[in-house]
Amino acid sequence: MAERRRKFWGWGYEDQGPNAEQKQRMAERMAKRFGRADLTLTPAPTEAELNLRTPRIKPPAALAPICSSTVFDRANHSYGKSYRDIVRAFRRDFPNPFDLVAFPRDEPELIRVLEWCDAERIAASPYGGGSSVTGGVEPPYGGDYRGAVSIDLGRLDRVLEVDQVSRAARIQGGVLGPALEDQLRPHGYTLRHYPQSFEFSSLGGWIATRSGGHFATLYTHIDDFVEALRVVTPSGLIESRRLPGSGAGPSPDRLFIGSEGTLGIITEAWMRLQDRPTFRAGASVAFADFAAGARAVRAIAQAGLYPANCRLLDAGEAANAGANQGEAAVLVLAFESADHPLEPWMKRALECCADFGGVIPPDAAATRTDAAATHEGAAGAWRNAFLNAPYLRDAVVAMGMVSETFETATTWDRFDEFNARLMAVARDAVMRVCGQGTVTVRFTHAYPDGPAPYYTILAPGKRGSELEQWDEIKQVVSDELINLGGTITHHHSVGRDHRPWYDRQRPDGFAAALKAAKRALDPRAILNPGVLFDP
Repeated sequence: MAERRRKFWGWGYEDQGPNAEQKQRMAERMAKRFGRADLTLTPAPTEAELNLRTPRIKPPAALAPICSSTVFDRANHSYGKSYRDIVRAFRRDFPNPFDLVAFPRDEPELIRVLEWCDAERIAASPYGGGSSVTGGVEPPYGGDYRGAVSIDLGRLDRVLEVDQVSRAARIQGGVLGPALEDQLRPHGYTLRHYPQSFEFSSLGGWIATRSGGHFATLYTHIDDFVEALRVVTPSGLIESRRLPGSGAGPSPDRLFIGSEGTLGIITEAWMRLQDRPTFRAGASVAFADFAAGARAVRAIAQAGLYPANCRLLDAGEAANAGANQGEAAVLVLAFESADHPLEPWMKRALECCADFGGVIPPDAAATRTDAAATHEGAAGAWRNAFLNAPYLRDAVVAMGMVSETFETATTWDRFDEFNARLMAVARDAVMRVCGQGTVTVRFTHAYPDGPAPYYTILAPGKRGSELEQWDEIKQVVSDELINLGGTITHHHSVGRDHRPWYDRQRPDGFAAALKAAKRALDPRAILNPGVLFDP
């Protein structure tokens, strides 16, 4: 049987996603929506169409069995899955591919690969599931490197040890989300970290990029689950001590959480687990406008109720997700527990919604013990749209649309002005650059002191200039976002795409300290050059 292969040009496996007929219907609907008659579909690229440069390096004989220089492996690892990545792939444009892809089978082989790269001045980029949407996995441009190697950790994919007393597990960094949950399920546990990229992203990648996941409140980032780390660096192995908490100086784990492969490669992590939820309660609450819904979310976040889901969609976002016809904003609210029924928590959250004009559905406070409790109605429509969105991105690119998202965070006292200004700037940029388009917003996460708004742009592009249009819109909106005091990213990482704005957001003294850590751990600057800072 042929091996199932990932798309090198888009999201998922080659046999996944919309088929030709479905893509055509999507193009027709999009053409009708924007009054365009020219939304024809560009065929996806094939391996035979790629003309990659000859590899500049060869692995030593001892590493040759775990290294690949095939066109498919090199192309598949040279881009992530952002709009920019997929446009370049559809243009058949791979001017700077990796020379080799290494597939170490264990930590000793990984160390040998890193030692070879360090000794020969070869750039080395860690690769988990390749789901980066910020240019975090591609080869560096420039520098005096002899070549570039992508280090694929996919074979370090096991749960090695489960501590049932402490409810924690020692897990290899290369395991993808579904395989991780499959290995924890027989023990009755779950990590319960579900980013949108869950299917094709790895534990080590989540930690390295400070991934945001399933919980809209409380446990919002992977940071909250990390108990200890084991990291391979060019200067040696670093392993932190397993502790529930410590006040002994700066945390060694925090140095690597969010380091995006620039300081070391995470090979193992002790992770805090949770019992699998059995009680669920879900509701969808309509609001006359997004501002009223935002005030309700603030009340819920500050009440200490900690819902698992507390995602507010504006009217346009709700319509796109199929949650309604675009007549109201919708709050998708859900609670989960492995220990107790949830009526008091849901009841109080719905009271907060009612205080700000929320329309409460009948029997919304009921606890259920089946997964359908959060899979039905508007909540189910949003969930399906959320999970299917990555599969539609290559179809959007194929029809020549411009699509981008901006996810950020700000404090509640600034949110109203922040949101109004950012929406206005984004709409103006879309109209100026593309002539027409839509800008929508939703909350992905909510904190007592502020929300994480997520903006989505969709507009018809000019054939052959889509990437340049995307660049112009991204520049304008990102500039305004930083000027307004937001973060350039709440959970998508910095990579190379967000570098110009991260450089402005990051305090100068911290930048100096981070570069000093780089010099100590990676003195020849071979690890993921250009991400977070220049070598």
